[in-house]
Amino acid sequence: MIHMSTISDSAALGQLIRAERKRQQLTQEQLAGVAGVGVRFVRELESGKESCRVGLALTVLQSLGLTVSITNRGASS
Repeated sequence: MIHMSTISDSAALGQLIRAERKRQQLTQEQLAGVAGVGVRFVRELESGKESCRVGLALTVLQSLGLTVSITNRGASS
């Protein structure tokens, strides 16, 4: 099943990551290990802390099996 979410800020991204991590029954420590990032980064990402470390955030998303799609707000369906 494909589920799409609209992410408009770092807080919404963090909430999505936390929800998916919990759905997969992973601890923050386990996710950090799988993604190859620090536990502190996972905690800050889930709390919505703004960061310029987009590459690491994408790595965490990929580790959870999530993909990112960018669309133009002005585009019509």
